Amino acid sequence: MSGAAKREGVEGKLEGASAELDQAATFGSLPLLKKERIWSGWDYSWVNLSLAIATWAFLVGGSTALLVGFQDGIAAMVIGNAIGLGIMVPAATAASARFGVEQYTILRPVFGLIGVGVLVFTVILVTEMGWSSLLAIMVGRAVTQVANGAAGTDFGSGSFLVTAVGLVAILIAWLILSRGPVTIGKLNRFVAPGLVLVTVFMLFFLVANTSWEALFAAEPLAPFEESQLNFMLAVEFNVAVGFSWYPVMGSMARMTRSPKAALWPAFTGLIVGTLVAQIVGMAAALTLGDSDPTVWMLPLGGPILGAFMLLFISFANITSMSSIVYSTVLAIRQASGNLLGRVPWPLLCGAFFVLPAILTFFPDFMYQQFMVFVTISGAFLAAMCGAILADYFVLRRQWVRLPDLYKLRGDSAYHFTGGVNWAGIASVVVGAAFYLWIYNPVTLETHPLFLLLTASAPATVLSGGVYLLFAQLLYRRRGVGAFADKAGDGATSSTTQHTTTRKGV
Repeated sequence: MSGAAKREGVEGKLEGASAELDQAATFGSLPLLKKERIWSGWDYSWVNLSLAIATWAFLVGGSTALLVGFQDGIAAMVIGNAIGLGIMVPAATAASARFGVEQYTILRPVFGLIGVGVLVFTVILVTEMGWSSLLAIMVGRAVTQVANGAAGTDFGSGSFLVTAVGLVAILIAWLILSRGPVTIGKLNRFVAPGLVLVTVFMLFFLVANTSWEALFAAEPLAPFEESQLNFMLAVEFNVAVGFSWYPVMGSMARMTRSPKAALWPAFTGLIVGTLVAQIVGMAAALTLGDSDPTVWMLPLGGPILGAFMLLFISFANITSMSSIVYSTVLAIRQASGNLLGRVPWPLLCGAFFVLPAILTFFPDFMYQQFMVFVTISGAFLAAMCGAILADYFVLRRQWVRLPDLYKLRGDSAYHFTGGVNWAGIASVVVGAAFYLWIYNPVTLETHPLFLLLTASAPATVLSGGVYLLFAQLLYRRRGVGAFADKAGDGATSSTTQHTTTRKGV
């Protein structure tokens, strides 16, 4: 073989290895280089806006209308989302955006390799499967409404058609997801502006058909006797909605070009889009007397425009489902160690959708338990965020040793005891238990503290405090975890470390 042929063969192998490495970085846990981060702050704003303005935001607004009227509802939404997003966004995006590392890999210093796996296969997996099934059911209900309006049929909210369409929605989401995050980003550039137009149309029809006096005078749909309790329940529900974004944010934030392009677009995109859609949803619910957003579109927009809006929002729900599952499947792959690392991406995504597909056979149950599901998941996510913020901003001062993130056994600074940072796990358990002691969403029992501070804020603070205390007692004196170590052998800039890590693979 000639020298030129040998060089061509070597270059071909190197190109193939480079492509395989880029694939591993996109669908795996390797740090992304600066040139591989495809989203500007504007792109990421559209991604978050399209996530926020979805049928679930309208459903949140309609559910808020069960407890409070229009003015109190706006206040509850603003306060609740500001608290939830204000805590969630830095916890979910700061480290991933700075180091370009997948969200759950960057959590290894907080919970340990095995500890992250425990949380991913319990809290995160259950939460995201629940949301995915709910989104699919919403698509089924929307298409059923269109079918009833167009063909004069009378399919109910729990009919087989809802389930069938929900399963089709899951199949389409899987097809989109199989093509990766770039496809999701491209679709969101078109979906987000369309959703803004749909929301504006809904607002226009509400104003045209309802007086402001009637809207402000409308009574909540199913309130309790105590007005203060109703208001705080609405606030806490919206706080939990803010926390519910956590499982998807970090894995997308690492695709941004800088932390600045991640933090503010995440907060502003989510809070603006969420509040606009929720307020419109609450107004529609108070006006039409139903908390289900799939019931509003045809009365508001008429048979043609209303049907178009329902179908468009259904497609937006599918793209939202794809975004949710992308980050969750990444988490599952990383949390499993070597077990699922070589499973093909489409197959792993398909496995995730098995339980959501089963849940679509129980559409009425999922709708009835919506607020309970969101609030309980918020209890655990609030506790997780408290530990994450305490670790990253207080103990480590926004610094991690990237090579140690990828050392899976005792030679890693983040191995801790048996792969578990017990300070992190204990803080989540204590924080979530404290939340449920202050407010039990199943029995609706509340502590007097709930009426003043909500349950999420005290749980987050307590979780962070417990983490700092236990980390000091268990690890700092033993030198485990490399807390705030910028001067030692791990003191490498994030950009240099990215290059070193990727070249060393």
